[in-house]
Amino acid sequence: MARSTMPHWLQQCPNCGYVSPRIDEADEAASAIVAGGPYRALLAEAGYPPLARRFLCRAMLLEETGDLHGAAEATLHAAWVADDSRKPDLARAWRLDAVALFRQGPRPDLEQRVRIVDILRRAGDFGGAAAQAGELERAGLPDPVDRVVAFERRLIAAGDVRAYTVASAMPPPSARPHVTHRGGAAPRPGSGGLLAALRRLFRRR
Repeated sequence: MARSTMPHWLQQCPNCGYVSPRIDEADEAASAIVAGGPYRALLAEAGYPPLARRFLCRAMLLEETGDLHGAAEATLHAAWVADDSRKPDLARAWRLDAVALFRQGPRPDLEQRVRIVDILRRAGDFGGAAAQAGELERAGLPDPVDRVVAFERRLIAAGDVRAYTVASAMPPPSARPHVTHRGGAAPRPGSGGLLAALRRLFRRR
């Protein structure tokens, strides 16, 4: 379902090209970025899927205004569009850009550091993914994060760049069906907690 809703995550002004969840809200800093050469060049980049361009424009706005983690998320969304558009080289490049943005901002939290392992693996940077996993393991991991990182380790060793769900990393006990099994209750939108964060990690790719 997330894939089908991606075109609705951001709005884009048909006149100036400003991109935001709500284009009726902008400040002077955003106006200057939108009018600048790099943003205009990105809008005109015909080699990128149109939806990916929208996410990349949003990433540029966020990066230029100091929200590096937000820019990383938007860049990762562009990578997902590249996946769906069968453009693996762009998907790989944008995943690596997303990791760089995560690392340039404030120290990523635990969820983001686990996500970086997954992003690097999906980009085919198995050495980088293994190094990130090792850093996490040396710091000590709570359950079930340790199981997710161990699962990523197996995928890295196998050279596997495919997408997986959180259910793959954490098989449910037989006495308690997992929410992804028939009859299981789905988590409430916006519900918190570590398990919910891990589901967000694998909700797409």
